[in-house]
Amino acid sequence: MLRGRARERAVLTALIDAARSGRSGVLVLLGEAGVGKTALLTEAVAKVPNLRVDGVEAERELPFAALHQLCAPLLDHLDKLPEPQRDALRTTFGLRDGAAPEPFFVGLAVLSLLSEAAAGTPLVCVIDDAQWLDHASAQTLAFVARRLLAESIVMIFAVRTPAPDTVHNLRSLPELRVEGLRDPDARELLASVVRWPLDERVREAILAEARGNPLALLELPGGRAGGFAVPDVKSRVEESFVHRADDLPADSRLLLLLAAADPVGDSALLWRAAAELGVGRTAADQPEVAGLLQIGVRVVFRHPLVRSAVYRSASAADRRRVHAALAVATDPRADPDRRAWHHAQATEGTDEEVAAELEASAGRAQARGGLAAAAAFRQRAAELTDDSVRRADRDLAAARATYLAGSLDEASALLNRALAGPHDELRAARIDLLRAQMAFASPSRSQEAPALLLEAARRFAPLDVTRSRDTYLEAFSGAVLVGRFAGSAGLAAVAAAAREAPRPLTGPRAADLLLDGLALLFTDGFGAGAPLVRRALADLRRGDVAAEEAIHLIYVVSHAAHAVWDDEVWQALTHRHLRLARGAGALAGMSYLLYQRLALHLHQGELAQAAALVDEVQVVSAATGNVQPDVAALAVAGWQGREAEVARLTPLVTAAVTARHEGAVLTVVHLSNAVLLNGLGRFDEALAAAGRATAYPLETGFANWALVELAEAAVRAGDREAAERALERIAARAEPSGTDWGLGAEARARALLTGSEDLYREAIDRLARCRGAFSLARAHLVYGEWLRRQDREADARTHLRTAHDMFVSFGADAFADRSRRELGATGETVRTRTAKAETRLTPQERQIARRARDGQTNAEIGAELFLSSRTVEWHLRKIFTKLGIANRRELRNAL
Repeated sequence: MLRGRARERAVLTALIDAARSGRSGVLVLLGEAGVGKTALLTEAVAKVPNLRVDGVEAERELPFAALHQLCAPLLDHLDKLPEPQRDALRTTFGLRDGAAPEPFFVGLAVLSLLSEAAAGTPLVCVIDDAQWLDHASAQTLAFVARRLLAESIVMIFAVRTPAPDTVHNLRSLPELRVEGLRDPDARELLASVVRWPLDERVREAILAEARGNPLALLELPGGRAGGFAVPDVKSRVEESFVHRADDLPADSRLLLLLAAADPVGDSALLWRAAAELGVGRTAADQPEVAGLLQIGVRVVFRHPLVRSAVYRSASAADRRRVHAALAVATDPRADPDRRAWHHAQATEGTDEEVAAELEASAGRAQARGGLAAAAAFRQRAAELTDDSVRRADRDLAAARATYLAGSLDEASALLNRALAGPHDELRAARIDLLRAQMAFASPSRSQEAPALLLEAARRFAPLDVTRSRDTYLEAFSGAVLVGRFAGSAGLAAVAAAAREAPRPLTGPRAADLLLDGLALLFTDGFGAGAPLVRRALADLRRGDVAAEEAIHLIYVVSHAAHAVWDDEVWQALTHRHLRLARGAGALAGMSYLLYQRLALHLHQGELAQAAALVDEVQVVSAATGNVQPDVAALAVAGWQGREAEVARLTPLVTAAVTARHEGAVLTVVHLSNAVLLNGLGRFDEALAAAGRATAYPLETGFANWALVELAEAAVRAGDREAAERALERIAARAEPSGTDWGLGAEARARALLTGSEDLYREAIDRLARCRGAFSLARAHLVYGEWLRRQDREADARTHLRTAHDMFVSFGADAFADRSRRELGATGETVRTRTAKAETRLTPQERQIARRARDGQTNAEIGAELFLSSRTVEWHLRKIFTKLGIANRRELRNAL
């Protein structure tokens, strides 16, 4: 019976009861060592099916070690998973060879596996001492926890406080802090273990020292607890374990150290290693050993603090002895990575053979997606290397792996070590490139990235032509994103440098054409560069590029497509790249692609679909731990005409984007405000917002859209000079591109300025032939407004009614109201439209409903939206109820 834990037990019981009713739950238990988290978990899961993982500090460098421990009992369910997910888990767990699956694709596979295991009965997953999880497992389990909903799964993490930075993935999950016992409960617990007379002053000292910590109350009475100081309880409890171990015979102490050094928990392995040290089974016969360690089928310490106390108190020489014995005892075929790690821990000084073993382990770890483990292996390999050239190369490899694992500061230190090695020009160029990529990945330093990437590209030029040209393209990506914050290394400087890039050694790739086209675009103008950019995009659209390269080019390709007003290529490439990214689970690239698809939906007047993607952007952001400014929600609110939401989000997003030095995103903020204000008819304010969006002359892409907003706002506000300047910039970009979207946008702006009816009609004709339904509706609106001012009410009503109906169908309330007011001015009364049934669905429900309507299975829908099949089914039941239908077949009519 646990004392004083009614609140905590009630929370855990409610979670498990909810799972029995078909609802999943997640909880993070936070508390200091010994406060009773493990006891609470043990009691909570005693009567329900459960899987248990114990995080171990020594395992933190082994990729997916904890995840394998959790999933091993469930591998019989693998065959029920979709093939890509099944293969991802088999590769991750070393059951098959293959390319490294993306971490979040592994997460989706684990979610599906747990869901299958919980199909018949609720399942509780307990992850104790989660602060010691290896990085890959922690990332995956946190992803799974965020996606649980209707699977009858409970996931409980126990984290020791103060929590290290390694558990940042868990910080957005529901938490319950486990505090020390209240004084009456603490006294009752102490009395239950101290059955002999105890001096009252000593009793009070123990209570004060323990501060309600149950393990301390159990351990301190047998130690030296009578002093006046109040030391750290964890240290004192560990000290009590150390004292108990110190009193053991040498063989028994060595046995404890062996168990502490290897967390596998395999008793056969333990006894093999013990035999290597000449330690017999009688070493476990001491009563005190039994109080600290249980050796059965598995080796289990009484408490995690026993393991850390025994290992930390041992001498360095003894640690090396036990690691050497464990390396010999570990099967090199079944577990080569753990064997290599033990070898490394057993080595004093340098050893090339062991370093080579670690390099091989790093390769295997990276192939399974264990980036943090690969980084640790490579770092230790470098430390064991005597040859200075090879050590510098290994330091650089370790730095790159560490950067990919997300530890920028540690990667910088390793880069400095690599730089201190013997000079090698190719290594120096690779160091420059990695420094630039690390700057780009750091929001506080992203404005430095373009200049650093240019320097790396120049260094590669005489050494590796392809790498040099690809680095110039990365510099374009950096300069486009940073925009107005780039300083002297902006788009003009990148373009000028790229003009001097070495020529391809063989026939130009699509990436080479794109580089040359962008270089011309930003030096000689759109007339020179747009045709080459469009040719490169056409090559990319034909699919002549490997999937990996296509994903790598996502940012610059998507930007280039709508920079040259080519919405057909923009749609085709973003659709294909998003499918590739989803298929590979490449969430890092997926964030940007989702923004591009969202913008494409706005362009096409599909505002409900755009709103649905806001949720998916947030899901990806939470899954990757890369919290993004809420620009997606701001953009959708601007197009929908929700003034209060735009007013709320604009200062928040502006501050965040400015701090991150993302000029291109700041342009979207100003553009969204300009669209809203033009819809509301507040043209002076719209002119100011559009002016801010177009203030950086070399910006393209969304800045092109802002020029169109600027032209309309300037005409309506009576600023003819500003309108003429905007029109000149639109024409310079649209005419060389030669697309209906670009030429239609130019015709609309020119018609507004000149009042030419032919141009109004041309704008409508051209925009009707492209994907820009929102721009088409606005062309009908401004033409109708012009016709009304010409006293041609009947003609005006035709176009205003078309615009109004389109805006209502889009859900663009501000523009719908503007067109309704204009219709009223012609004498026509506009009926209020009732909302579509579909608008009663949440954004996520709309995404699921559309995919189900289009024939996708629950598993396919789940794979795209990172949900389990059971959660998709749960959502579909809600969708059918809201729409008043009975099955999938009726979705087509209901939507």
